[in-house]
Amino acid sequence: MSHSEAHRSHRSGWLRAAVLGANDGIVSTASLIIGVAAASTSQEGILLAGVAGLVAGAMSMAAGEYVSVSSQSDTEKADLAMEKRSLEQDVEFEQAELASIYEGRGLEPTLARQVAEQLMAHDALDAHARDEIGISVTGNARPVQAAFASAATFTIGAALPLLVAWSLPGDQLILFVALFSLLFLALLGGIAARVGGASITVGAVRVTFWGALAMALTAGVGRLFGVDL
Repeated sequence: MSHSEAHRSHRSGWLRAAVLGANDGIVSTASLIIGVAAASTSQEGILLAGVAGLVAGAMSMAAGEYVSVSSQSDTEKADLAMEKRSLEQDVEFEQAELASIYEGRGLEPTLARQVAEQLMAHDALDAHARDEIGISVTGNARPVQAAFASAATFTIGAALPLLVAWSLPGDQLILFVALFSLLFLALLGGIAARVGGASITVGAVRVTFWGALAMALTAGVGRLFGVDL
């Protein structure tokens, strides 16, 4: 009988980027709108601040992800180059080093040496990159894709409270933006938890809590430094 298990760890990279972008979009834009609205600003000013926050936030997320992932990519390339030189200079030492890694994982010394020999005969650099450094020779870091993905998910998240502010003007704007944004955050946290195989309730609560805290603080700042128009 065949048996297969559906693991979810392979989703961690894109899931983290998508959740981070959407969460930041909702929280930062909703908080900005609420803070500006609490300062008794006109609806036009509120919407302008929200749009400016969306554009600035999306670009900031894109730039941040690009720089971060580029740095990761540079580090991986440097490590691979170093390992390639080591293999060229002293392949016996590298083979013994790989075998010691397998021994540390529980293999008998003889079997560990055999595994190291066979893996290095197949692809020495890949074996050392994977088991010694913990990376892939093909490279997992994609700066441009990460930048666009973060900007896109941030924009989607930021557009939600902005649409609420545009659709529901008036004295209840702060209340509606806060309520809908918390709902969006709860759904986001729940969906992310469901995809990742975690508790939906825990995922929804922790995202909603920090979002509510951010909105409350910015509302307080808006009230404190607000101006009468």
